Amino acid sequence: MTAVAYEDVLAAARRISGLVLRTPVLEVSPGLFLKLELLQHSGSFKVRGAFNRLLSAGSPLPDSGVIAASGGNHGLAVAYAAKALGVRAEIFVPEVTSPVKVAGLESLGAHITQTGAIYSEAAEAAGKRAAETGALSVHAYDQAEVVAGQGTTGLEIMEQTGGVDTVVVAVGGGGFAGGITVGTSGGASG
Repeated sequence: MTAVAYEDVLAAARRISGLVLRTPVLEVSPGLFLKLELLQHSGSFKVRGAFNRLLSAGSPLPDSGVIAASGGNHGLAVAYAAKALGVRAEIFVPEVTSPVKVAGLESLGAHITQTGAIYSEAAEAAGKRAAETGALSVHAYDQAEVVAGQGTTGLEIMEQTGGVDTVVVAVGGGGFAGGITVGTSGGASG
């Protein structure tokens, strides 16, 4: 993955503007804020990265659509973005994926392939399918466009709060934390 710069996050913000929500920030006590990304389309910040990846890929997107592997939220985000852009989405999920997540994917019109006992097995199958079909692969955290899109959350945090000293972020694959770091940097290095 190539490094993500502040300018990439700014470009992502322009690219996805009007497609994602500017979610509210709630001050729960003096100087302590919560960014309510649970109110975002598809229920998480991940739709920011999904839209940015799809829109960065150029037009038109492949006839074979887009492919992602997910334990749930990333798949919902990719399916939502694909539906909004009129593109076919195929989402690979492990066999243990919550029926609620599968139903959500189905409601967004995604083709679902349940395979493998764990995420890495679903991801391997998704990679093979993308190579076979030419579909655009949308990784949950290991693509610069995804990270830059997720970093737009950091831009909004800084704009909506007037600036903060510390941001606490849950970490899974690290893409969101990386994007937030760049998005809150204001372009400062170091």
